[in-house]
Amino acid sequence: MPKYAHSVAGRPVSEWQTLDDHLKAVAAQAREFATAFGAGEWGEAAGGHHDLGKGQPPWPDYLLASATGRKRLEKVPHAIHGAKLAVERHPALGRILAYVIAGHHGGLPDWSTLEKQLAKERELDEARECRATDAFPAGFPFRDNSGNSQAFILSFFTRMVFSCLVDADWLDTEAFLDPGRAAWRQGYPTIATLAGRFFPRYWAMVANAASTPVNRIRREVVDACLAATDRPPGLFSLTVPTGGGKTLASLAFALKHAERHDLRRIVYVIPYTSIIEQNAQEFRKYLGEDAVVEHHSTFDPGQGRGEDDAFSPELRRSQLACENWDAPVIATTAVQFFESLFASRPGRCRKLHNLAKSVIILDEAQMLPRKYLLPCLAAIRELAARYGATLVLCTATQPAVRQREDFPQGLKDMHEIIPDKTGLHSRLRRVIVEDLGILDDEALAGRLMGHHQALCVVNTRAHARQLFERLRGRDGVYHLSTTMTAVHRSCRIDAIRAALKAGSPCLVISTSLIEAGVDLDFPVVYRAAAGADSVAQAAGRCDREGRLTQAAGEPAGRVYVFTPAQGLPKGDFTITADKAAEAWRQGYDDPLCPEAIEHYFRLLFWTVGKELDAKGILGLLEEGKRGATFPFRTVSEAMEFIEDWKKPIIVAHDDEAKKLVAQLEFSPTPGLILRSLQRYVATISPRDWGALIDAGAAKLVLEGVAVISEPELYQGLYCDDVGLCPERKTVLSSSSLTL
Repeated sequence: MPKYAHSVAGRPVSEWQTLDDHLKAVAAQAREFATAFGAGEWGEAAGGHHDLGKGQPPWPDYLLASATGRKRLEKVPHAIHGAKLAVERHPALGRILAYVIAGHHGGLPDWSTLEKQLAKERELDEARECRATDAFPAGFPFRDNSGNSQAFILSFFTRMVFSCLVDADWLDTEAFLDPGRAAWRQGYPTIATLAGRFFPRYWAMVANAASTPVNRIRREVVDACLAATDRPPGLFSLTVPTGGGKTLASLAFALKHAERHDLRRIVYVIPYTSIIEQNAQEFRKYLGEDAVVEHHSTFDPGQGRGEDDAFSPELRRSQLACENWDAPVIATTAVQFFESLFASRPGRCRKLHNLAKSVIILDEAQMLPRKYLLPCLAAIRELAARYGATLVLCTATQPAVRQREDFPQGLKDMHEIIPDKTGLHSRLRRVIVEDLGILDDEALAGRLMGHHQALCVVNTRAHARQLFERLRGRDGVYHLSTTMTAVHRSCRIDAIRAALKAGSPCLVISTSLIEAGVDLDFPVVYRAAAGADSVAQAAGRCDREGRLTQAAGEPAGRVYVFTPAQGLPKGDFTITADKAAEAWRQGYDDPLCPEAIEHYFRLLFWTVGKELDAKGILGLLEEGKRGATFPFRTVSEAMEFIEDWKKPIIVAHDDEAKKLVAQLEFSPTPGLILRSLQRYVATISPRDWGALIDAGAAKLVLEGVAVISEPELYQGLYCDDVGLCPERKTVLSSSSLTL
């Protein structure tokens, strides 16, 4: 009598998926995935063993109860059986498979948990008879152990095999239970097709661009990128001053390099959620609407699934915007990327195998968080050394992460794409930087009002709001922060761009969100004291096109650095600003030149050396070296990039948002709707988030997803000039509503 893996409510047993069919399909798919990094037999063994517990009682009774609508039995564990059989077959290699198999629903466990599960007495005879393949790894696939420790290499490999199994299992389950959804995944264009779209459109844009010094340099940057594509996959750096066209140049490199070396996809890792959509839209302009998948970190609750609710409405509501990154171009955040590389949850790990044989562009690489720098560098090194990936650290201010005598943990053999980055910086220099010392808001506002057009970037949203309030009412004053939704910010940025182009009054008060991916061009920029890299990013919005400099024959943009009278926020802001000031005291003619920036990062890394792995993640993995006793779940919990987390809230401030919100609450596939609603997300403190819900101004529509569906009912709750003001929760009177 056949044994079954999945049932379908309302359909006869003859139409259920047999366990043998499921095991064979998952084994074949996992083998294909793992072949990308030379571990096909590991993927097949994991797939062939993962659901063997479904061959034993009481699984059939459980499945029948689920399909007929009878009261469900308690959950029936079925993953540990295959894990135990793998360990029985080979105590050493089997232990790696045991993590993978035992965790394919609940997540990779700590060894202490797995050891207890394996020690429980179990009858395995029927499970053993269900094995669909005799494949078993003959050994570990990597002979070269250079670069990272053996413990890191082995734990990373375990997570990658886990990714292959989870994705294969989910895809086969989806194909059986929801073939329509499975079909939706198909049909992405190839890298060759995308290259064929990109380059004609790109060269047409270049041909139509004005022949200015800046545009000629941008062409040189692209030429250097294309010249480097013949080099074998590995580590690259692309150091181009802000405004030098590195975004499209890096995409040109990625496409040509992937095409020449048969790499499978391009992953663009962007520091800010706030600019992901803008970059993705730019990519679509050159690559087409069908090429790019955006994966934000805004909504990412419980992406795992339990065996008792596979692809149920509840699962669909909790998966949200999870993807397995099987598209040719992925745009994601640094938070999503690096946290996933150290994750334990199936939903987070599912996509990782698709990083093998990919081009990964780390945009604004200087923004790698210092507390996790060493684990991040280890992951970068591992992907390049053993998974056939090319990684490009793309930035205007390289963060001094190359291996050297005083930084042995740095990256080795990293090829710089730009032959003369110092010369390039000199030729693209458009600004003079001046330190104004301490300024209170009154003096700062007075200086700003003396300019026809200027940008002021401050360190906190509260300071941006306070400064804006001082200037409110003056013609042409704009505010930008993440209290505004992306749709709102985009409209504001379009208005700012139009004002700048028309020569109209334009004073912009912004948080640092404007410093990456926003191509505005001001004659004057003010920047609150910060790290040298942040000042350089702000300077990239000053005389961006070089018109003032070209007319003057020398750098003509003006960047003023000031220290707010109220001081800097404690922690990172103070440390980075102090190190920038210390580096600049060395007397560099240009405080933003590559030498000054490298000096700054060396001072910074030296000062906080012990904090480059503040959570001790590499040490936790090293403790598991003997016997592969890794604490996967503990490591995952420690790898939390953003500790002062702002909570997302959807604000339906226009008709399109209201329409999407109306569909969201009862949709069987909320993930698709949430992707569209990403544009209507503002972020606020957890305290304000909870207060809005308590006041009735916001409503929880899904777990962790709050919506303000009618902001107009609350006086000033969402304002056209500053965005969300959570302190304003007063309901308008009925007479006001009729006006």
